[in-house]
Amino acid sequence: MAEQTTFPESTGTPGALPAGPPGGPGPATEERPDKPDAAVVRDALGVGVAVGLSGFAFGVTSAGSGLSLLQTCVLSLLVFTGASQFALVGALAAGGNPYTAAAGAFFLGIRNAFYGLRLSQLLDLPRAVRPFAAHWVIDESTAVTLPQPTRRAARIGFTVTGLTLYVLWNLTTLVGALGAEALGDTDAWGLDAASPAVFLALLAPMLRSTVERVTAALAVVLALTLLPVLPAGVPVLLSALAAPVVLFLMGRAKGSSAGGGGDQGRGDSGGHGNRESHGADEDREDYGADEDRRADEDRRADEDRGNVAERKKRGERSV
Repeated sequence: MAEQTTFPESTGTPGALPAGPPGGPGPATEERPDKPDAAVVRDALGVGVAVGLSGFAFGVTSAGSGLSLLQTCVLSLLVFTGASQFALVGALAAGGNPYTAAAGAFFLGIRNAFYGLRLSQLLDLPRAVRPFAAHWVIDESTAVTLPQPTRRAARIGFTVTGLTLYVLWNLTTLVGALGAEALGDTDAWGLDAASPAVFLALLAPMLRSTVERVTAALAVVLALTLLPVLPAGVPVLLSALAAPVVLFLMGRAKGSSAGGGGDQGRGDSGGHGNRESHGADEDREDYGADEDRRADEDRRADEDRGNVAERKKRGERSV
């Protein structure tokens, strides 16, 4: 029986999962309940089947762009990342240079390496298995694996999603490439939008914080704005600039608010100093008034003593 390991709460421990989404509600120490294996398998199969069937769209698009049946199938077998595959055949179909098209597909595929860094901690697979599992590290398998509450559930979700998607994607790629001639003009069907649409459907629920939503919206605006003026594949790469732009603007906003707080603090400090100076002036005035009162009392006392002495003298002369 596979191990049932609950992920530690600390994010610094290998295999740790955050208790909640970034910026989301809920205490950091909240524990998530275990998820039944059947539920994990059901979710993984749903994603694997839904996305795997879109391999048909890639087969049709690839054949329509001029690639042979063998080239199309080898791309799905060895590359196995839908966005990179569509970017490659799209650039070729638009008349782009093969090396430029391959470079664009390569840079799009780099994101899977970052997924692997995270999944390697969560799955903690044996070293002999990792090279084979790395081929299944894609958007969909990552989306299914990350939310799982235990290592066992994460391994099941990753394996079922990767296996289902790999088998269906390659089968439907073959069917799509074979049936491309029967469909006629493949551009008229708009099948190249199927895979990006599925990816966006998986990505949208993961955009929970305001920063993530703003970054995604800016990336879409950049891609759509640059699409008519730049070669195919380049607008997608440049849309990644949305992330540093949003982070820079957030840093500026935080710096401005911190500066305003500092000015307010200095204003409060100045007001406090003025109040202290005013209090000191009042104390000096009170002290001066006390001195005057004491001087008046001393004069009256002297006058009283002088009057007593004068009365004594008059009394002695009368005797």
